Amino acid sequence: MSETTAPVAHAASTAPVTSAVAERETPRGRRAARLALRTVQVLLALFYAVASALPKLIAHPSAVESFDRIGWGTAGMYTIGTLELAGAVALLIPVLQSVAATALSGLMVGAFIVQLTVFHGQYAMTPLILIVPLALIARARREQNARLWALLGRRA
Repeated sequence: MSETTAPVAHAASTAPVTSAVAERETPRGRRAARLALRTVQVLLALFYAVASALPKLIAHPSAVESFDRIGWGTAGMYTIGTLELAGAVALLIPVLQSVAATALSGLMVGAFIVQLTVFHGQYAMTPLILIVPLALIARARREQNARLWALLGRRA
């Protein structure tokens, strides 16, 4: 009798412990994932604001030369710099995070095409590498899109 009941009693007694452990670990895991995603967002925002947009907006000679080579001149350089800076700021605003990541991904697709066609593939992997975390942010923060639509609907 003890042989048949012991495993059942043991299994029954560990089930609540296992689910209690899972319940305790889930919020920690979610918190860690949110923190990691937020860290990636801040790092990307810093990259786009400082390393990418700033040289364009201050007309650094390397940026001017690149945009002249593309054929877009200073107007294109300032436009792209402004879009990158706006995207960097929007990555830090909760209701805009998904839209910003999607828009910056679109810019990176354009940058990839330019790198391939104008610069013969030099640094073409950089925009592709940046698309990966941007896509992750857009997917993870997609629930904010409904909030954004609701905010826009109130103003219309």
